[in-house]
Amino acid sequence: MLFLYRYSIPLERQRRWFKDSIDHLLAIAQSPICAETGVFLSSGCQVFKEVPVDTRPYWAEYVLGFRTLTDQEMKRFPHHKFGQAFTTVKCECTTYLPWLQKRFLKAGGEIQQGKVSDLHHLADTYDVIVNCSGLGALSLAGDTAVYPVRGQILKFHAPWVKNFIRDGDGLTYIYPGVNSLTLGGTRQAGNWSLEVSAADREGILERCFRLDPSLRSGQVVGEWVGLRPSRENPRLEVEQLRTAGGREVPVVHNYGHGGWGVTLAWGAALDALGLVRQALYRHPPRARL
Repeated sequence: MLFLYRYSIPLERQRRWFKDSIDHLLAIAQSPICAETGVFLSSGCQVFKEVPVDTRPYWAEYVLGFRTLTDQEMKRFPHHKFGQAFTTVKCECTTYLPWLQKRFLKAGGEIQQGKVSDLHHLADTYDVIVNCSGLGALSLAGDTAVYPVRGQILKFHAPWVKNFIRDGDGLTYIYPGVNSLTLGGTRQAGNWSLEVSAADREGILERCFRLDPSLRSGQVVGEWVGLRPSRENPRLEVEQLRTAGGREVPVVHNYGHGGWGVTLAWGAALDALGLVRQALYRHPPRARL
């Protein structure tokens, strides 16, 4: 679901990443191919227990129909004092990522599977490297600023729920999908566990039932745990890697977006592409005979 946490990097850069990403996904959601991509429009609201300092965040101009909830609408949420309604994009990655992979292969891309333990091993073969290794950057790039944020969600059957609801603290949300709802969640920094927690499950259900009591008539149909590759700020920059033979190979790092990876993916990728082009201009590819 596309809306955004605010990093401490320049706001204009965050704006560009978000705008480029949502424009890309909005175009898909309103095209004939949307059914095969897992990308679609979703309307709903975000509610806050206290009135936020910024009642109209910068991303409000990029989503559709952003407005403040009326007093009448807020009666639905007796534990909250302020709310916002808008239409954004929902991206179901179990469908979207395979679709992107097919698009990549169709464009002539090649996928090789293997284990990379040192970027220097790639530098002997390639003219430029793009590092999108997520939590793997801890070892691969020696980046100790990367850490996991554990997320647990539930897949839930309640087909009468059509609109998303998100608590402004980011910990509780109800997102309608193609086949089920996603109920969440957790945000546990430094927790590497991939085991489903019964305590987290009960906490998620309790909080979501409080947001929408109609869910009590629904049913859990699945559970999932994942680790968000997080950083205080995403790393998107170029580093020069020197090979044993003395050749410099540019590495474009693009990772650490945490729980906002999909939200920023396309915009960040365009920035990374720009850095790749600059790097290849400064370090032209070697001739291969």
